[in-house]
Parts: sequence; C-alpha cells; structure tokens
Amino acid sequence: MPTPYITGYADPLSVKPGETIRFMLSAEGANTAEATIVRLVHGDEHPEGPGFVEQEVATDIVREVALEHQPTQVGSFLEVDDPQARLALAGDFTLHAWIWPTRTAAGPQALLSRYDAAARTGYALTINADGCLAFLSGDGKVAAEVALELPLTERVWYFVAAAFDASSGRVRLYQRAVVNAWNSRLAPLVERRYDASGSFPVVAAPGVSGSGFLVAGRYDTAPPSGCRVGQCFNGKIDRPGMVAAALDEDALTRFAAGERPGEHEIIAFWDTTAGYRDDGIDDVVYDVGPHALHGHGRNRPIRAMTGYNWRGRDDCFRLDPSQYGGVYFHADAITDCAWRPSVTWRVPEDLRSGVYALRLRGNGLEDHVTFFVRPRQATAKVAMLMPTASYLAYANERFVLDGPMVAVVTGHTLMLSDTDYLLGQHPEFGSSTYDHYADGDGVCYSSSRRPILNLRPRHRMAATGVPWQFPADLSIIWWLEQAGFDYDVITDTDLDGEGLALLEPYSVVINGTHSEYYSERMMDATDAYIAGGGRVMYLGANGYYWVVGFRPQEPWCMEVRKLNAGSRAWQAAPGEHYMASDGNRGGLWRDRGRPPQKSMGVGFTSEGMDECKPYRRLPDSHDPRVAWALDGVGEVFGDNGLALGGAAGLELDRYDLAWGTPPDTFLLAASEGHSDNYPHVGEEVLFNFPGLGGTQDFQVRGDVTLFAARNGGAVFSTGSIAWGQALPWNGGDNDIARVTRNVLTAFLERKQLF
Repeated sequence: MPTPYITGYADPLSVKPGETIRFMLSAEGANTAEATIVRLVHGDEHPEGPGFVEQEVATDIVREVALEHQPTQVGSFLEVDDPQARLALAGDFTLHAWIWPTRTAAGPQALLSRYDAAARTGYALTINADGCLAFLSGDGKVAAEVALELPLTERVWYFVAAAFDASSGRVRLYQRAVVNAWNSRLAPLVERRYDASGSFPVVAAPGVSGSGFLVAGRYDTAPPSGCRVGQCFNGKIDRPGMVAAALDEDALTRFAAGERPGEHEIIAFWDTTAGYRDDGIDDVVYDVGPHALHGHGRNRPIRAMTGYNWRGRDDCFRLDPSQYGGVYFHADAITDCAWRPSVTWRVPEDLRSGVYALRLRGNGLEDHVTFFVRPRQATAKVAMLMPTASYLAYANERFVLDGPMVAVVTGHTLMLSDTDYLLGQHPEFGSSTYDHYADGDGVCYSSSRRPILNLRPRHRMAATGVPWQFPADLSIIWWLEQAGFDYDVITDTDLDGEGLALLEPYSVVINGTHSEYYSERMMDATDAYIAGGGRVMYLGANGYYWVVGFRPQEPWCMEVRKLNAGSRAWQAAPGEHYMASDGNRGGLWRDRGRPPQKSMGVGFTSEGMDECKPYRRLPDSHDPRVAWALDGVGEVFGDNGLALGGAAGLELDRYDLAWGTPPDTFLLAASEGHSDNYPHVGEEVLFNFPGLGGTQDFQVRGDVTLFAARNGGAVFSTGSIAWGQALPWNGGDNDIARVTRNVLTAFLERKQLF
C-alpha cells in the first residue's frame, strides 16, 4: 500500500522581497493542508543541540490549501513542431535513424512515432517487447505490429529504418550495425551478427493520428492523466529523419553508408549536430529539412554525446560537432515535474533575508517546502552563501537504497528513514547525481523543479545517521542567530547568475559545510572577491571540487559530468567529458588547474563516516600575528559536536603547498587520530598499497588555515564538514564557536592581517 505523503517544491528556489514564488504541491492521503510560512533556524534534532527550531511568520498566505495528486511525466524525449500536420502521412514514406539502444529487454520502446495509443491511429518505428526492431501501424480500428526476428544488441550503433509502401501495404524493416571506433573494427563479425532486413505486409495502413510526432517516445494515454508520453526509449538517437518514398534495400544500404537520397523528397531531417556553440547547446534539435519541424527536448535529453560516427580522437564537441550527433534518452529521466501551482505568494517587501519553508500539515502528515529569501540589496556585512549547487547534486540520493558499498565506505549500518522509503516508492521524484539511470548510465542532470526530500530541515543521511548538506548548514544559521551577527542569505544559484556583483557588498562571505559543486562563474566570482579585498570563512570541507554547469536562462537545472578521477559513483564515457550546458570540461577543478588549495588554502584529502575527532594546535597558532584566531581555546579543541562526537571529520581538507596553498598561509591546527575508515583520497593515489588509512598516513587530517590575500582579502578554512555541526553544541558555548566568533569579528572589523 502506498505511503501517504504531502510534498512539493518551490519555484524559484531563491527569491527576493517583492517577487512572486510558486509552490507546486502534491499529496496522497490528504485533501487539504494547513499552510504556514516558517523561518528555519535549526534542523538537527540531536539531544545535545538546540533541537528543531522554526519561527512562524505572519503572512497573508492562504491558510488552508486544497491538495491533489499531481502526475509527473517521466522520461526524456523530443516533441516536434508540426502545426500543419506534415508528418501525418497517407502515402509512401521511410523513417530512419542511427540508434544505440541500452535496454532492449525493458519492454516496448518507441524510436520515432506519430501514434496515438488511445485512438489506435498512426505509425511508429519501435523496439518491441522482444528487443527487435518493429513497425507499428493503426487505422483507428486495428493496430498491427511487424518486426524483425534478430534482436538488437545493447550498446551497438545501428542504422535502422522502416519504409512503408502505401500501394502494396507493405513495410520494409532494415537494421545494419555500424563499423566504428565504438562498436568494433572487426567488421565481418559485426556485419554478420547484427544486420537484418525484411519486408512485411501491414494489416492496417497508418491512419491520420491527431497526436504530434515524437522522438524517443509515443503518445500512450489520454488526458486528463497528464502523463501522455510512454514507451520512452533508452539509449542514443542520432540524426533521425523521414523521406516521402518507400526506399528499397539498396537505397537504405547507401543511406546507412552516409549517402543522402537526394532524388527523394525529404520531409524532415533532424540534424542532431546542429546548434552547437562554444558555450554549449540547448534542448532544441533542429530540422534542416524544408519545413523546419524542430524538436524540443522534455526532461533534458542529454546532448554533447558521441554519435554513430565518432572516431575516438576528438574528445570535445567543440572540435568537430559532426561527431556529436548522439542524443541520449532515458525512460526514467526527470528534470521538471511541471506541476500546477497550488499556492502563489508575493514575498513581502519587509521580509527579512533568511532560510524559509512553506510548512504543510494535514491528516497527520507534515512537510517543509524549503526556499531562500535573499535581499534586494545587501542589508548586512555578512553573507551566508547556501550551497544550492551541492544540494542539487545530492538531491534525492538513492544510492543508499541499492548501493552495496555504502555501508562499507561509511562504516555504518544503514539507518533508513520514512523519507528513504517514500523516495523508494516514487521514482518520479528523480535522482541525485550520485545515482544511475535504469540503463546504468550516470545521472548528470539535477533539478529543483521536483520535490527534493533531503532539502528538508530534519533530514538525516541514511548512511551515517547525521544531517548532511542542507540540515547541517542550518547549524551555522542557528549559530549566527544565537551569536547575534546580522547576516543575509544568498545562494549558489544567485552567484552563478550574478557573479562578483553579488558578493562585493559584503565584508565577509561564509560557506556552508559542503560547498562541493562549483561552476566556472562561481569560481571566478569567488577568486575575484577575495583578490578585491573580500574575506571568506570556509566552514566545511571537500568544497570547490566538482565542475558543474548551468544554462543562464535555466538556473533550476544543473549539469555535472564525473570523469576518471575523484570520489565518484560513475564516470562519463570517453568523448563525453564536456558539458552541454556551458561547454566546460567536467570533472575535478584540480584537473582544470584550479585545486581548492589555491583559493581556500586547503583541499580534499579524506572522508570517513565512523567518528569525528578534535584538532590539535600547531606552532603557527601561537604566532602573535594570528594568535587572536584561537584565543581562548586549549591545545586540543573541538572534541564535541553534533556530528559523530567531534568537530573534525566526515570529510577533511588539508594544507598542501604543492597543490597551491599560498606560501604565507598559517597552519593553525590539524586533526589527529582518524581511523582507517578515513582513506587517503583516490585522486592522489597513483599506486595502491597498504598504509593509506587514517592510522598510518599523515595526510589524512583536517587542517585549520588562515591566509591574507591582496587588497586586504583573507580566507579562514576549517578543513572539516563537521565544524559547522559543532557550533550549536552546549548551547553554542564551546571552543569551535569561540574560534568562529574570533575570526568573524576580526574579519568584520577589517583587522589588519599579518
């Protein structure tokens, strides 16, 4: 029996006073809910901390909200513009494409279709339930399918076609494997095994379907279900098209070899290599035929992927777009639930900047739909930069549900919550960039236009039982409130969109606990801010690590491509290392010549989830020039916290001059005593050998550093994710809070450093 729930998402995720925000809500088991705007202050319910803290906000928002279940269209595909129904054909035609299927046993999948399943009219080139190339035709009364007998093989490129002869009522199905760098150079084996052709009578000539034309799906159900497209394809499609003739086998063979049937009328030819720019590509697949029947991507089909003719030499679409015609579709992709707004609210002009949520309560259920309010212009000297890019990267992470290595990596037995079970029941909520699509390909897109169940204040990571990302960052918010510092909230979304101009009004910018994912615009803005005299408090670890990309016009969707280095759940295929969103190479920032040590003084060195440890002061901390930073703390500090009992752990960063730590950086303290569940990070291990664990490798530690930059800029780094979660321990009266206050006060006072 499905678990009852209330959930939703806010659009946009970051909003200013005076702007309008929409809340898209859905429910099972509740028809109404009490809606209240609350300010979120603390999310960790650890008994040694302040507990869950929220503050109700008096607003004019509707108090009782009507709820219903809102369906979600899952699967990526192309919808084709065809206002004059030029693709509703009654005469001869041939459908053709190069395809690279990845789940031939997943049930029927449509490649090219103008078919309405409810009306049983139209035509479709498909892969049938047996994994064979097939043609489906319906005249409104009868629907018939004909198919080849030789199944398609997964991850092999084919040229496929269906040629319909209206006068004879027959269709020719054709498939030929491509001999290329990806498939094999062993041409005879490929050709003998994978080529097939056949001519079949069609029981029902295609009727004129009222549905549109789709690539990688077909219209499956009728409104008002809202989810009209089904049988979505898994794999790549390259340069599909249609001609107004029933091509014979010789013509199809020439077509498969790259010739164009110039003597026949081209109805449509979707050139999947067109539209590339140095800064990326959008979701429009252009028809270069006479009618401009362009295709529009839904749920972000993946572009900048190798095509059937990739030669294995050029590794970026910018070098030769003609080799990058592959468009990768997934039947379980989701980047936009496209729900209707249940609540629309204009944010009051006088609402204070902060972290907020629409709290929903109904029929014993509760949810918090999180959003962020940034100021129209700076109202404080301190900015709390909420790492929304990293929230997107981890959004709805599912690997804890089926990843066999998770318990080994973390050193914990998994502790699943109601949220984890709910996520397991609802694949339509999408996945994180740590997960895989059903065909095994890594999820490279993550979006805020869907419910994100771990973007909630009370969420605890199943792998460790401690808050992670957003609820952990609320510990810093609580401390700023408790310590009496005025601050504004800004987000990565804002930083990517506005760059340096967003940061310049602030004297100090504070990071969250895990600012792991950064775009080029974010990196450039951060470096420029520090070089221009800004001061950053990096209260986390494993930050500035993965390269991500956003399209400026679509800040709600983020792209990441994991490459062959770094702690990763998947890696991009050869030739597919550059992001479609902005043209940047993915992977680690250190592999782009910008390791985090250059900007923050420290960089990722280890992760472990069994326990957290304290720090020990080092000689630099007693230097009169910087002794103020650790004033009032002992030689060992940080031996308590809400995250596994200490301030140093979960993930750790270290000082390293070889990786770019500024030479005049002060190394104030380092953690010690970590277990062998903290291994030295993989990207720095050229040869594996015993002795790389925390008990043996001196590089497994978290370092506290401080350095001065040009023009009065400065950076203080803590080298640990757990630092922020130590701030609320003992009501905020602790040595980690004391150090943080020392540094923030000095930074605000523009204390002359060194």
